[in-house]
Amino acid sequence: MIRTTINCFFLLVGFLFCSACNNSTGGNTGVEAYEVTEAGLSWYKIEDLDKMNIGDKKVLVDMYTSWCGWCKVMDKKTFTDPEVVNYLNENFVLVKFNAERRDPVSFQGETYEWINAGRKGVNKLAMKMMNGRMAYPTIVYLDSNLEQITASPGYKKPDQLLQELRVL
Repeated sequence: MIRTTINCFFLLVGFLFCSACNNSTGGNTGVEAYEVTEAGLSWYKIEDLDKMNIGDKKVLVDMYTSWCGWCKVMDKKTFTDPEVVNYLNENFVLVKFNAERRDPVSFQGETYEWINAGRKGVNKLAMKMMNGRMAYPTIVYLDSNLEQITASPGYKKPDQLLQELRVL
């Protein structure tokens, strides 16, 4: 009897711990993040947005490429800043999207293919979301209905990104 009680206690503690971890890294979206950073940001795939419960949060889409140096600096310096991490976790669902992704992407009932354009080619969804201006990094903001608010090109320091996020 005591062993059963102890086992139940540890199961309950484990469940509560897992729930707290999920809430601290982006909340209950109904979809598992494909990457959770050490800083505590949960990144999702763009095709998961159609299946997610994002509530009243906005969506931040980080448009990057594998060769973009400023994209990597933004990952290391901006997306690790504690104030940025806290603000993003409270107010946004986060998506990483490689703009040069070659496999087709389904989003809002449409399929977007890769085309041979630019430096190494581009996915048509990236081209659409970035309004044809292929500059990296670019952050695309969507409202809770997945309608585009704006696209903001260029590297942003933590204070610059926070300022931008707060006016959306």
